[in-house]
Amino acid sequence: MDDAQIIDEIGPRLLALRRGRDLTLHELSAETGISVSALSRLETGKRRPTLDLLLPLARAHRVSLDQLIAAPATGDPRVHLTPRRSRNGSVVVPLTEYPGRMQVFKQVLGPKTPRLVTHAGYEWLYVLAGDLRLILGEQELVLRPGEVAEFDTDQPHWFGPAGDRSVEILHMFGPQGGKARVRTPF
Repeated sequence: MDDAQIIDEIGPRLLALRRGRDLTLHELSAETGISVSALSRLETGKRRPTLDLLLPLARAHRVSLDQLIAAPATGDPRVHLTPRRSRNGSVVVPLTEYPGRMQVFKQVLGPKTPRLVTHAGYEWLYVLAGDLRLILGEQELVLRPGEVAEFDTDQPHWFGPAGDRSVEILHMFGPQGGKARVRTPF
């Protein structure tokens, strides 16, 4: 693939990433500081991508710059794990790199207040260690190590530790499950 073809394919890739996260141009603009007009022109190929535009977009979409521009593969299939920590002590380790596909995470979830959410997609949870509290609509379950749950995320749901100790899980969701919206405070 020549350089011109690589550059021509960036716009459609940006569009797919944004749509895969169910974001509007205005939401992505607010997240990146890039104007709506510039984002639209990038996605349609009417503006040539530059490093100062691609870096905030890669950060916003949580992909590497290489993935954003589809740099030729180096032959190394390993995923380079980058844990992300939150204020409540939770840790998320992405185990897949490409948005728009099935997303897989290893998570250590610290105690937090339940807040039911809904979003498009389907989720699958596998408990590695600790006890997981899962709320699905009116139903509440506790899953132990080795147990699995799967559910349609159109249902209001929440999951976290069953008590005051962390729980470790594998968490997968489909391409349309990237954006959660709070529907019901619990």
